[in-house]
Amino acid sequence: MSVDRVNPAGLAPPTGFSHAVVATGTRVVFLAGQTALDADGKVVGQTLTEQFSTALGNLLTALAAAGGRPADLARVTVYVTDVAAYRAAAPELGRVWRELAGRDYPAMAVVGIVRLWDEAALVELDGVAVLE
Repeated sequence: MSVDRVNPAGLAPPTGFSHAVVATGTRVVFLAGQTALDADGKVVGQTLTEQFSTALGNLLTALAAAGGRPADLARVTVYVTDVAAYRAAAPELGRVWRELAGRDYPAMAVVGIVRLWDEAALVELDGVAVLE
């Protein structure tokens, strides 16, 4: 499997994402949206950073169960109930990402939404990975 991250010079330098990802492999894994649910189905964490860490951990757990690793992520979408809070927490969220997923960033988008399925959830992540 190969994943090539493409960041053209004509675009603004990416911070915490790649502008494009070219992935070649034989298996595509579609990862369902993950929030900060614990094993009992309860939202854990009061802050956006705490919930982001759990949601990303849940996404990576599902990916690992499918045979993948963080570097296999080609695309991740982040849904947040407060985009301004996400922007303010971006340095902390970047640190969490690097600790859990490393520095191989997928193509990403952040989408502001009114609310998530669980009212206490502040953030949800879904993704696509390409495996060998």
